[in-house]
Amino acid sequence: MLEAFISEIDARWASRPAERIVLRVIGSTALMLQANYVRGTKDSDVFRTGEIDDVLATRLLALAGPGTDLHERHHIYLELVPSAILFQRQTVQWHPAQKLNATLQNFHIELMSITDVIVSKLKRLHSNDMTDIEAVVERGLLSHTHLISCFREAVDFTMDAKAVDLPRYRANLHRVERDLFGVDTPTEIELPQWVENA
Repeated sequence: MLEAFISEIDARWASRPAERIVLRVIGSTALMLQANYVRGTKDSDVFRTGEIDDVLATRLLALAGPGTDLHERHHIYLELVPSAILFQRQTVQWHPAQKLNATLQNFHIELMSITDVIVSKLKRLHSNDMTDIEAVVERGLLSHTHLISCFREAVDFTMDAKAVDLPRYRANLHRVERDLFGVDTPTEIELPQWVENA
């Protein structure tokens, strides 16, 4: 479903760019394209990088955003997500969707690494997020040690207004540790002192 949606965006793109346009896919879409895992989702989140200017963003959403023909056909739409709203580390890893890219002419798809997606999901941890995390844990695609390391890096990189929410993100991490990794004693995560005292 997701590959067909992306392929049709590529097929309908009106003009051939000099270089293929890089779309960095995040969230559950990135997980499903890497983990042989499928669940229903209404949107495909793409990271709004500096390469996606206002003109390109408008074209993408006009083609595949909410309410478009592609949305009606595939029951999924494209959403552009600003980097500022994500909980992430500074050195996010991206992996090319090699099999899919081989079929595309206008776009090059890069997928946020599984661990980085899970870290970003700890911001809200809704029921679908827990379902996603459970799926990758069951498939052996998420290392507890690496998750903790990436979470700590994301804490260190979060210096803006989101920092006041770090205790909630940490509590969500501890829930994942307990419920999905079977960890009895949650990992100690040090937060900035001003956040702890807030």
